[in-house]
Amino acid sequence: MKAPIFLLRCVAVTSTFCAALSAYAARPMITDDARIVDDKSCQVESWVRREKTRTELWALPGCNFTGRIEFTTGGGRLREDGSQSSDLVLQGKFLVKPLETNGWGAAATVGHVRHTAASGSEARDFYVNVPLSFSFVDDKFTAHTNTGWLREGETGKSRATWGLGTETQINKRIGFVAEAFGQVSRESYYQLGLRFWIVPDRVQIDTTYGNKIGSGDNARWFSIGLRLLSPAFLP
Repeated sequence: MKAPIFLLRCVAVTSTFCAALSAYAARPMITDDARIVDDKSCQVESWVRREKTRTELWALPGCNFTGRIEFTTGGGRLREDGSQSSDLVLQGKFLVKPLETNGWGAAATVGHVRHTAASGSEARDFYVNVPLSFSFVDDKFTAHTNTGWLREGETGKSRATWGLGTETQINKRIGFVAEAFGQVSRESYYQLGLRFWIVPDRVQIDTTYGNKIGSGDNARWFSIGLRLLSPAFLP
């Protein structure tokens, strides 16, 4: 189940790029998967991310009204050197083929991100992403690939995006995630993290460490998140 994306503004990568990949993968991954929240259900993903000179706060609620499409909207605030900026995210994710145990699944995501700088200026980005997921060993290990496209409003440039991620279920409550992601011909990043179900299938917390590949400690970040999932209640 994904919400996204929406791990935007990943280190030196533009915030939209991360949205294009995660658009909101289930926390804490940026690489998206071929799953959506359950039919007639909703989820809220929230997290704090801390880098060397800035702090990000995010909240992204998403719901599945139709059984095959998940709608997500939300945003985040970024504080750096005493100034604040914000992002607003709107996304739709269509489940093309449900992920089956020991099988595969596919989805397609379309989204928009509006960035508002501390000065009040705005930039609007658009993205599409195609996640594929593959289940192994009765869902104990899952791999994900992402291929996407990002249109940056600030620069007017279009870029191809990619992501590779894995989920390893250690036991019923604890999972380990690892991923690498980037833009074609630009920097690449990685992230490692743990997920823990406080209440199975309802309340989850996570923590991660990430960095730019080959950069030492200059671009590293840490995050901690909370994910809440509802039972079916929508009409």
